[in-house]
Amino acid sequence: MTYSSDFTDAEWEIFEPLLLEILPTKKQTRPSNWTKREIFNGILYQLKNGCNWQDLPKDFPPYSTVYWHYKQWRSAGVLEELMSVLLRTCA
Repeated sequence: MTYSSDFTDAEWEIFEPLLLEILPTKKQTRPSNWTKREIFNGILYQLKNGCNWQDLPKDFPPYSTVYWHYKQWRSAGVLEELMSVLLRTCA
């Protein structure tokens, strides 16, 4: 199921390289069950709708996974850096 907050394929083609460039490198102990796109769409859904993390629709990864990534990316400055790059690109 798609939501109005989800990235389109064209938007994701622009956004994914930026995200991968900005994300801090970390040792991955096992492959992720979820793509970065699914996780980011979950974050966008929560931010747009203002729902509790626990109330994310079941189409998204588990809320604990989405929230964990949100906290990690927020504390690492990833979200601010993405917004800054996007604003410079679109201006």
